[in-house]
Amino acid sequence: MKRKEMNNVELTGQDGLTTQQAQLQLAQVGANELVAARKPHWWQQVAHHLSDVSSLVLLFAVGLATYMAVAQGGGWTKPLVIGAILVINVVIGMYQEASAEKALAALQSMSLPTTTVRREGIAQSVPAKDVVPGDLVLLKAGDQVPADGIVLSSTNLAVDEAVLTGESVPVTKETLTDVTALRDTHQVFSGTAVTAGTAVIQVVTTGMATELGQIAGLLNRTKKRATPLQGRLNRLSGWLTSFAIIGGFIIFALSIWMQNQGMADSLMIGISLAVAAVPETLPIIVTISLAHGVKRMAKRNAIMRRVNAVETIGGVDVIASDKTGTLTQNQMTITQYWTPNTQNPMAAEHLSPAGADLMKYLGLATNAEIQVVAGEEKTTGDPTELAIVRWLASHDHSRQAFEHAAPRIAEDPFDSTKKTMATIHRLSDDEQLVIVKGAFDRLPVAWRQGEQAQAQRIHDEFGQKALRVLSVGYKVVPTTTKVAWASLATDLTFAGLVGIIDPPRPEVIPAIREAKRAGIKSVMITGDHMVTAEAIAREIGLLTPGQLVMSGDELRTLTDDELAAKIQNVAVYARVSPTDKIRIVQSWQQAGKTVAMTGDGVNDAPALKAADVGIAMGITGTEVSKGAADMVLTDDNFATIIAAVKEGRTVYQNILKAVEFLVGVNFAQIFLMVGAVLMGWGAPLIAEQLLLINVLADGIPGFYISREPGEKEAMEQPPVANEESLFARGLGSRLAIRATTFTFLTLGVYALGRFVLTNNQATVGMTMTFLVLAVGSMIDIYAIKDRQPLTLGSLRRNPVLNWSLLLAVALVILIATVPGLQAMFGLVALPAVAWLVVIPGMFLPTLVLELTKRVQQQRPARLRAELD
Repeated sequence: MKRKEMNNVELTGQDGLTTQQAQLQLAQVGANELVAARKPHWWQQVAHHLSDVSSLVLLFAVGLATYMAVAQGGGWTKPLVIGAILVINVVIGMYQEASAEKALAALQSMSLPTTTVRREGIAQSVPAKDVVPGDLVLLKAGDQVPADGIVLSSTNLAVDEAVLTGESVPVTKETLTDVTALRDTHQVFSGTAVTAGTAVIQVVTTGMATELGQIAGLLNRTKKRATPLQGRLNRLSGWLTSFAIIGGFIIFALSIWMQNQGMADSLMIGISLAVAAVPETLPIIVTISLAHGVKRMAKRNAIMRRVNAVETIGGVDVIASDKTGTLTQNQMTITQYWTPNTQNPMAAEHLSPAGADLMKYLGLATNAEIQVVAGEEKTTGDPTELAIVRWLASHDHSRQAFEHAAPRIAEDPFDSTKKTMATIHRLSDDEQLVIVKGAFDRLPVAWRQGEQAQAQRIHDEFGQKALRVLSVGYKVVPTTTKVAWASLATDLTFAGLVGIIDPPRPEVIPAIREAKRAGIKSVMITGDHMVTAEAIAREIGLLTPGQLVMSGDELRTLTDDELAAKIQNVAVYARVSPTDKIRIVQSWQQAGKTVAMTGDGVNDAPALKAADVGIAMGITGTEVSKGAADMVLTDDNFATIIAAVKEGRTVYQNILKAVEFLVGVNFAQIFLMVGAVLMGWGAPLIAEQLLLINVLADGIPGFYISREPGEKEAMEQPPVANEESLFARGLGSRLAIRATTFTFLTLGVYALGRFVLTNNQATVGMTMTFLVLAVGSMIDIYAIKDRQPLTLGSLRRNPVLNWSLLLAVALVILIATVPGLQAMFGLVALPAVAWLVVIPGMFLPTLVLELTKRVQQQRPARLRAELD
């Protein structure tokens, strides 16, 4: 909401709007609700998923196969199977898309069903969506503010604005007396919660014009960019499509020119090559790998809302984390105290006699409570006072026990003007105790000589450590003294002061070190104070020498180019706005980095959506932040993010293994088909056989490669760069070796079967080639699934893969030996001598890959690093 909008408002009378005025306003400005971006129609979503390169290739293959089935009376195996795979891919994609975009629905669910307004002088309950500008809304503790407005009257009003600002401490609000002197303390905002007091506010803006609405609009306009894996797989599909088109034209031309085949037969060979060029099961295997990663991450307290983010989290270069609750414990804690009897501050766990008195005074002047209900901690009160209650409990004391000995007689509540709170307690029939706690500079103390300077020194020392300082004074007066706070709260004896902070999580420090070893930069982005953020960042090792701390004000003075020049050196951003967070994320992305962003409030939602991986807090996070996020931490712990990175890298490695497993054979199939036609042999495999290899032989074992555990060195390598090819880090060379091996092997087996073992019987050569290619490409999954040489332990490590491979091998052998199935797929029974060629040929590719591993291990480390 823009300040000028409130400056121009006309104050409503004490009776509020009339019913007619409210109806006119509602017709003019619309309902007080958030509007989601218009979703595309189902047919547009289908078209979007069909525009994927691999889907287009499959669609083209379905069309050609269907045409041939109709025009030539061919079988329907090809169009039905390829079409089924295409439909499954589209359905899975649409399901993921539908379940991922719920952020606006969560924003809308925050709207109150009813709220209390004063119209025509009568307080009445109306639907929150019917609240209009000019309405007088009556608020009390526990209410949620239905719209943005100004405070016309209030009593001790405090509002929790954490959902908008990220600040955990309630903000005290004041009554507006002069419209021209409007300040933030005179304003309340939609979606925030009243924690104390009462108020009458005049609504200024509703719906999408509110602060919450502006964030919703920003959320609508913020688009999630494609994941690195999606980009790499699209490029891979593009390359395979190019090979398919070029190869198809070559075979089509050669079949007509060299073999004098008809147009229909030549077109069928072209279809066969199109089928061979596309690893039909790869999209499904990728989805299964990601889904398995989702399950493993859930066991590590990371719930993935968007499946593709499983891979993306493994490739993050930057983790931009909120401070409170993620890097810290989200629990204000007294860590140090000081009394005039001690020279230096003392740790909170060591209690001196004077410290015990200080604790007693703090406990008596506290209203917070902590209860355990059904094994769960329930807290009531201000976070600062809760820190006092926890300090008491750590030394086996309680507020209730102190009050039993010194019952409270009266209380002067905390006030933002005086910044103190006072209580009176009965000590005996003759004496009562006055306690005042609050800001150090507002405590009315009768200082002894030198005491004030010493206390000031300790106060400043605590402040430099980013500790929130709370001071306490007391005095004993006769019970006959009247309760007049102006006279009672004077000439106090200084009891001491305590330093309070939200301490860092102990597991965060090693997690940040591990992230650094993995090549990941950790950045703090918080709405908290700059001094506090800097102190915590230094303590946990996030802020190191040479790194900078930047405030939101400073950030907003920088141009995009200036920010880009500095961003590598900034480790902490403090006092930032929602727009600042998006700008930081996008600046890193423009630098080519993959960014993960954490958050818990409504104000974090747009940045979570803009980040490559948005991470919401499961405990303290709002439904809005969870809806906009890709991942939700059930324990709100930074260390869980690093565990998720490990799992993400494992998933990515397994997807690369699936690519190696499938694509290597697909290239070999292309070279086999083109090579055989060039030699004048015709097509060595028909389309049904190629499809069977791609879907059955390669698909079934490929589904279970996702269950491979991660490589040991996964977190010792830098993240995969956005522009890095799928074929980097040795994958290209391994694919080349595998494709070459299978190409020469299958051409040789086909020639042996057709021209040596038989008298030009093409079907025998075709059957032998089919068996070697189908079974051999399954067996060598063992050489692919582990970058280290095979051992008995690695063979046993994935039992479900072993069983799936046995099943697939059995099915292939069954198809190749059962007469009815043989005829369906163009195969014949083999003579016994042919099996002496087929069986060793099945194991030859695995042998070649394992020998290659051992040769690479024996090379110098430098050469091995270049290959990998």
